[in-house]
Amino acid sequence: MGFGMWLRNLGAKIGAGYRRFMQGRYGGDKLNIALVWVSFGAYIVSLLIPIAGVKMVLVALYYGVLGWAIFRMLSRNTYKRYQENRKYLQFLDRIKDREHRYFDCPRCRQQVRVPRGKGKIAITCPKCREKFVKKT
Repeated sequence: MGFGMWLRNLGAKIGAGYRRFMQGRYGGDKLNIALVWVSFGAYIVSLLIPIAGVKMVLVALYYGVLGWAIFRMLSRNTYKRYQENRKYLQFLDRIKDREHRYFDCPRCRQQVRVPRGKGKIAITCPKCREKFVKKT
């Protein structure tokens, strides 16, 4: 058996061990990617700023956010991590949506989407049929 075959078998064993370890854990998602980029950005900025107090805060932010991303990746509470990612993606969609405004129903807190630029309009909640007036 040659070195190449031994190396291939070693890679297969390590891969199988990693898959066993990650079984039942959440893994990565869009929120984890964003957290890693934020921590990387904090680290780069900390390298560029010479002020010791600010540098210490940025390094603490770097380690804290990176630790949170690792915690989320290794978590076994997949439902909660899925909900966090879903909220993050909804937040991104709201930021990107420039044609609509979002309001919460005063009675049931259901989120209602209405078109922008229509002035004062009467909004009817689709869930509880509460009517309320807002400016768009």
